[in-house]
Amino acid sequence: MRVLTVFGTRPEAIKMAPVIRALEGTPGVAHAACVTGQHRQMLDAVLSSFAIRPAFDLDIMQPGQSLATIIRAILEGLSPILDLFRPDWVIVQGDTATAFAGALAAFYQKCRVAHVEAGLRTGNTLSPWPEEMNRRLITSLASLHFPPTARAADNLRREGVAEDILLVTGNTVIDALQLVAGRLSADAALRSELNQRFGFLDPAKRLVLVTGHRRENFNGGLERVCRALADISREREDVEFVYPVHLNPNVQQVARAILAGCTSVHLIAPQEYLPFVHLMQRAHVIVTDSGGIQEEAPGLAKPVLVTRDTTERPEAVEAGTARLVGTSSDGLKAALTELLDDPQAYQAMAQARHPFGDGQAARRIVERLRRSA
Repeated sequence: MRVLTVFGTRPEAIKMAPVIRALEGTPGVAHAACVTGQHRQMLDAVLSSFAIRPAFDLDIMQPGQSLATIIRAILEGLSPILDLFRPDWVIVQGDTATAFAGALAAFYQKCRVAHVEAGLRTGNTLSPWPEEMNRRLITSLASLHFPPTARAADNLRREGVAEDILLVTGNTVIDALQLVAGRLSADAALRSELNQRFGFLDPAKRLVLVTGHRRENFNGGLERVCRALADISREREDVEFVYPVHLNPNVQQVARAILAGCTSVHLIAPQEYLPFVHLMQRAHVIVTDSGGIQEEAPGLAKPVLVTRDTTERPEAVEAGTARLVGTSSDGLKAALTELLDDPQAYQAMAQARHPFGDGQAARRIVERLRRSA
């Protein structure tokens, strides 16, 4: 069985890494990875962390690239690779431009598409934008669907996906998280190295870990979030923030303009996955618009304030670990202040739950692909 995995961003690489590991450890499977380079520097860091060696690299990233430019470059770049490798299956993950264009290119070449993390929906095509529509379009192109949860599977069934081509697997990010958390737990020297790397953090202060990168928040939302963080940093001496700032210039400009002068806010480079897991473990609260962190945090017993108005991962909200707070400065300040000052509110959210899987998603995916070879 010949399998081509296609991915291009940091989150895709993290979530695809366990699948690649399972594919390459399975007899009778010839696997090749194709990276698009949609997020070049952040992607390369994950490839290094998980020892992934792509067979093909489209290297499409250009300054100021538009969505249309990304899609066109991937379609044109993948076509000769599909002709050369002739895969039985093309696997895409999630909802990125790479995932959509990869699925479309495979469809044009009459290659079967398997969609990892299928079926997530908000019901609003503009939130998250353009990810919600990317997912729906990939569903129309895929021959196998791997929803991470029962709710995601139900979404697919309502859209007419047949029962025999979907399988609830859990989310592969839990596979990756357990692998990395195990390394951190077993390696005292590694933990010491990471503590030294983040030696600028004050152990006497509670740490708030922040991420933000969604396109839908570029038009004022990210600015309001940063202003809320700046206000809290000036008002409190018992808290500090660490913000690995996404390399997108739209994120860099806003974050640095508002937060660079705040002494208790540490703006750092995007982190490789292992040190980022270390920061999540160390955090008291996480503020994010990331989908992956909503999935990881429940297993780490970390409260997450989601700076979005909708989420395609309602399981985290229902589990009580995540709370949608939007991008209002006042709303974020009120929610974060409550978690910092109300121990009961904090404990209600800071309980380990596992709505997104048991760490065996990649194994289930590869077993199902083999049955369809």
